[in-house]
Amino acid sequence: MESPFKGKTGIKRLINAFGYSLSGFKVAFAKEDAFRQEVFLSIILVTVAVYISNSPIELVLLIGSTLLVPIIELLNSAIEATVDRVSLDKHPLAKRAKDIGSAAVFLSLVNLAATWLIIVFY
Repeated sequence: MESPFKGKTGIKRLINAFGYSLSGFKVAFAKEDAFRQEVFLSIILVTVAVYISNSPIELVLLIGSTLLVPIIELLNSAIEATVDRVSLDKHPLAKRAKDIGSAAVFLSLVNLAATWLIIVFY
């Protein structure tokens, strides 16, 4: 069954989607400590990347690996909110979903560190 909220098309859909995205950023920034920390880290690292990169490719890799972290954190937060919406009871599947989301964030941080270390020190 299709969502009753679907159906807007064209520019109206784009405007609504933009509003939903802004709302998502606002709630994540207000409610998710990890997201807030990663945004601040991203601001610092993107600024540093602009100054230390020696080529457009390096700049793209540094910024891309940096922005991947808050992107994955947003997805992880969405998973956690959905799991909590379903039930706050402890359940092995709820733990699995949350742990897998956390693992994705961890891998994005490893990717960030590896990319920066290789570009800065190689």
